[in-house]
Amino acid sequence: MSDLVNDFNAYRERMNAEILADNNKIIKRIFNLDTNAYAEGALDVKTKELLGLVASTVLRCDDCIKYHLSTSYELGLSKEQVVEALGIATLVGGTIVIPHLRKAYEFWDALEAQQLEK
Repeated sequence: MSDLVNDFNAYRERMNAEILADNNKIIKRIFNLDTNAYAEGALDVKTKELLGLVASTVLRCDDCIKYHLSTSYELGLSKEQVVEALGIATLVGGTIVIPHLRKAYEFWDALEAQQLEK
């Protein structure tokens, strides 16, 4: 199960490095904007991650969902908090997000399994 997490992280890291190595100013600025948007502000970081998770689910971006699940897990959000956010995403997004909900549950389980292996 943790291969799911490791494979995703390795791919993301490798491809981000390749993308940023092209030194495209627009892409670098977008990456920077994304990083800064999730920094502590009027909203705390955990809330921002849950907002990102909901938006990513509604937009049906599996890579984005995995990223926000990983970050939420690292920040110490509980499964109950994440599931509640995913419930809002499913309500807003409709039944078309259910396949992405399945993948989100699978990835969260992999995050928990990976922690148990450590």
